[in-house]
Amino acid sequence: MPLDRAAQALTDDELMLAYARGDADAFEVLYGRHEGALLRFVRRLLGHGLAAQADEVFQDTWMRIIAARESYSARGDASWRTWAFTIAHHAAMDRLRVSGRERPLELGDDAGDPMEWVQAAVDLSHPSSEDVAFWRAAGQQLLDCLDALPVAQRAAFLLHHEDGASVEDLAHRLALPFETAKSRLRYALQKLRGCMQAYLVVLEARA
Repeated sequence: MPLDRAAQALTDDELMLAYARGDADAFEVLYGRHEGALLRFVRRLLGHGLAAQADEVFQDTWMRIIAARESYSARGDASWRTWAFTIAHHAAMDRLRVSGRERPLELGDDAGDPMEWVQAAVDLSHPSSEDVAFWRAAGQQLLDCLDALPVAQRAAFLLHHEDGASVEDLAHRLALPFETAKSRLRYALQKLRGCMQAYLVVLEARA
């Protein structure tokens, strides 16, 4: 069996351990498997203000992953993806701190996941031109809403949505008390719902 095909069959954790033993092909598979998700996460976390630096932070993330390869086997139970997204979060936050673009938290109320609000009210199997225009506008609005969040809230939301992190995961990965992590996610969701309200009204009318 060709080496690249064998590598494709490995889990992320197995690939990282193989790379730590010197298997360069394993790293190439790992990079190809997660390049898009990590770059999207970094871009959204940095926001429009630092969009021009997203590629640099993305590369910094992978350099940190490479530098940590020897210690990877001692990490514990978390998956490679969780570990990598946490590294990406740290790299982006470091850049935000240097740029002075971090913003303070504000209070809010409970809400659901806005990524689920702009869903399924339109027949996406046979979308009309109006539907396509609506979804494009809603998608751009959601990105603008994310960009308007304080960075700590945006990070909590993106780790929750992009990597499926639970509140317990957020608390552990961000070194926060459970209630603080819960509050950051709740505040982010509440603000996003308010920011997307005009689109939610349309979706609710169609439901």
